[in-house]
Amino acid sequence: MAKINFTSSRISSFTCDPGKSQTFVWDSKSPGLGLRATAGGSKSYIFQSKFNSQTIRTTIGDVKSWSIELAQERARYLQTLVDQGIDPREHIAEKKAAHSARRDEARRQEVQFEEAWNLYIESRKPFWGARTLQDHLRHSQRGGMKRAKGNGVIQPGPIAQLLDVKLKDLSGPHLTEWLQKESEKRPTMVALSFRMVRGFIRWAAEHPEFATSISSDAYKARSVKDALPRVKAKEGDSLQKEQLQAWFSAVRSLGNPIMSAYLQGLLIVGPRREEWAALKWSDIDFTWKTITLNDKVEGTGGRTVPLTPYLASLLLELKQIKEQITNDQLRSKKSKTAERHRQSEWVFFSPNSADGKISEPRIAHNQALEKAGIPHITLHGLRRSFGTLAEWCEVPVGVVAQIQGHKPSAIAEKHYRRRPIDLLRKWHEQIEDWILNEASLA
Repeated sequence: MAKINFTSSRISSFTCDPGKSQTFVWDSKSPGLGLRATAGGSKSYIFQSKFNSQTIRTTIGDVKSWSIELAQERARYLQTLVDQGIDPREHIAEKKAAHSARRDEARRQEVQFEEAWNLYIESRKPFWGARTLQDHLRHSQRGGMKRAKGNGVIQPGPIAQLLDVKLKDLSGPHLTEWLQKESEKRPTMVALSFRMVRGFIRWAAEHPEFATSISSDAYKARSVKDALPRVKAKEGDSLQKEQLQAWFSAVRSLGNPIMSAYLQGLLIVGPRREEWAALKWSDIDFTWKTITLNDKVEGTGGRTVPLTPYLASLLLELKQIKEQITNDQLRSKKSKTAERHRQSEWVFFSPNSADGKISEPRIAHNQALEKAGIPHITLHGLRRSFGTLAEWCEVPVGVVAQIQGHKPSAIAEKHYRRRPIDLLRKWHEQIEDWILNEASLA
């Protein structure tokens, strides 16, 4: 192995021998220091030595970055490692790993809630229903954007107050302060936000990138539990038997038959407002009298419920309206709306919404309640009303739960009770008949 005294001129003039992929030359001053030239024209300093009777080699660096003196000093250092029985390659790898670990740990200490939260939503999205995803986005939006409808701007969600917090600072006291502040304005919404944050913390505590950045038991502190709002069902947020006649009269007199059918369906079937609004014509089987809803509990397969006689008449009326759009209507000033309606897949079509289906039915419902002289009842209150009024018919609780899409709460219901559609229909039609009779519509 020929050795030469490394000089600047010799380094710059050294090239790879023709026909070879790489050529080496060795320094006479520093044991193990070599210069490697490749066929591609690159040149770098290397270190080569014997370790445990085997030849080892590692790269020091490019000749453009390393001076001869620094390369010689580095080679002497690597040789001292060999003399101590340390493999320079492992030593270098360990130092790089340690540096990388320190850098990653420093980054973890600086990572903010928002970064991890967005990754959490993205990773859990395939396992969530549309409503769950929408809730997570709505509760964590920063706000300030102009409303799509009406005046004003969108208000920040409760979780928006945590977005700029570092994960390492998300402690019990911090969550307590957050809950106390947000609960003053919107306790029900904050209670749901807390459950979302709790799920996020559990996920982050098991995620390799965030496990050391967050306290996995931050939400378990006594102060947090004490600050958590105790949310109860709204008093009176359910139609009473005596109110059915006035409610149906007001809802049936709404000028919009689509809105009227939507609201009546919420009471007669007891679905969630979003899954009912998302009903498509392909989900309805008028022959076998069934409706398939996209159930957030059961998953993408949805759940099938009976299509009761009165509800079928309402939906058939909407279908006829859709099919009877005339050519005159298509030629009118509202031709685009009529054409959209005729081609729409949504049962509860709305020309004013971005996706073509009902998005804000509360205004019409509030108008109907005012006309009927009934205290305020939410749309979810209509779903609650179905379950409450069904008790007048002495319907088995499991039947009502299956129709409404509630998760089975007992072992027997979960594993041994899956009622066929004809059995559900027997009880569901009985509920509808009772409601219609109390509303003087039978």
